[in-house]
Amino acid sequence: MLIVSPNTPLHYDYNYRCVFRNGAFSPARFSGVLPFMNVSTFKCDLPESVRRRRIFSQPALVTEASENEMNDPSPAPELLRWNFLVYESFSTEDDVVLFAKGVNHRQGYDRSPSELRCVFTTGEGNAVRTAVTSSVQEVFRCPRPDHALLFPESEKIGISLEIIAENLVVPSVASYRPRPKPRPNSVMKAQAQPKYFLCACTMVYNVGKFLREWVMYHSKVGVENFILYDNNSDDNLETVVNELHEEGYNITTLLWIWPKTQEAGFSHSILHSKSNALCSWIMYVDVDEFVFSPSWIGSSYKTRNELPSLKSMLPHRQMSKVGRIGQVSMQCNEFGPSGQRKNPTEGVTQGYTCRRRVEQRHKSIVLVDAVDPSLRNVIHHFEVNEKEGYRSKQLSMEKGVVNHYKYQAWDEFKNKFRRRVSAYVVDWRQNVNLKSKDRTPGLGFQPIEPKDWVHKFCEVRDQRLKSLTQTWFSIYLRHNETRMAWQKKLRDYFIP
Repeated sequence: MLIVSPNTPLHYDYNYRCVFRNGAFSPARFSGVLPFMNVSTFKCDLPESVRRRRIFSQPALVTEASENEMNDPSPAPELLRWNFLVYESFSTEDDVVLFAKGVNHRQGYDRSPSELRCVFTTGEGNAVRTAVTSSVQEVFRCPRPDHALLFPESEKIGISLEIIAENLVVPSVASYRPRPKPRPNSVMKAQAQPKYFLCACTMVYNVGKFLREWVMYHSKVGVENFILYDNNSDDNLETVVNELHEEGYNITTLLWIWPKTQEAGFSHSILHSKSNALCSWIMYVDVDEFVFSPSWIGSSYKTRNELPSLKSMLPHRQMSKVGRIGQVSMQCNEFGPSGQRKNPTEGVTQGYTCRRRVEQRHKSIVLVDAVDPSLRNVIHHFEVNEKEGYRSKQLSMEKGVVNHYKYQAWDEFKNKFRRRVSAYVVDWRQNVNLKSKDRTPGLGFQPIEPKDWVHKFCEVRDQRLKSLTQTWFSIYLRHNETRMAWQKKLRDYFIP
């Protein structure tokens, strides 16, 4: 991956190439603009002749027309390695948060903050160090530097971490962006009332074909805003999001290209929401997960005019500062292929109706202000700030449950072999952690369809959510034909 300085003029209709020091080249594909650093990114493959080298050098980004004009004889800098890198930063009202790979190597084994320092540097060679106050997973916090020491005129201030005992500064592509000073008598966003009571956040990769159903369903049952951390999708995600925007849905897409950083991305979403006064509560569920309450079955909610709301599962006003609910968790039911050999066109809620008997894991809705300052999370839940009197609550299976359409038709499911997004979940091609709950029983290390896959994980027929969504989202066409609302844009249903 190449990160291009914002001062570099780019023409996106040009064909770019990555040219390496040995003369080898490969096409450079534009990946997008990182929203928090305002820099453009490109991806290019390492040519075979470069892969054989012991040390990789950084390539040059050139247009096809200017490729022959390269005459810089100086040695290229060494290519930064992803497994040891500061890749992002976020400035809050009180401090700076860094995101880094390779400093805390294992989950649950974090370096002491006293072993680290934040380093701020300018192009003039000035450097200021501040103490690290929190070191958890890939997230580190430290006080902001004295701006006068860094020259306020400096256009770019680099930021990294220093491992004190090793006298080693971690390579970094991040920069420090001081927050603008508040205007007199202005109300800071972080202190303002959040715009939305309930948001949903997830990290996505190539989920365009599934997004409409997930957004339309959860919007109907109380989710007001959707935050998508896009892990470098190359499908029609942008088109689908734009269509949903046109139909009135609130969706924010943030390019988050960093691989295996799901926990860090979720930590970042808390900072993003607080900084912009977005959400009171955030629900963390994947696009193949749908939250509902079995108590809705057989209730007065079986009409499309008055739908239930997930907000009823959450406390609205908590006067006491002791024992306040800061997080609500729900168990997951895992659904199998249910006889499907390809992706069901009417949606996952309609096509997958057979599941495992015993619930697996859980997902959570967290109060943004209740999250512990360390931002520690394990994807399924956050650590809440117990010092401020917050605690977590587990809902009963009758009150709230997550339908996880996990084991889908094989052509869809095999895509999980590409890469797991969690920093602490090994990729399925690796012969380690064989007893992990993230692995699939009976599945090996290669994307080879197991025998009788279409009928696996089918112990209980469960059509509760299918029935509800048919009532709420069916659209009746001519000749007694029906479609689910998410199968097409609504205007496509009306046949002249």
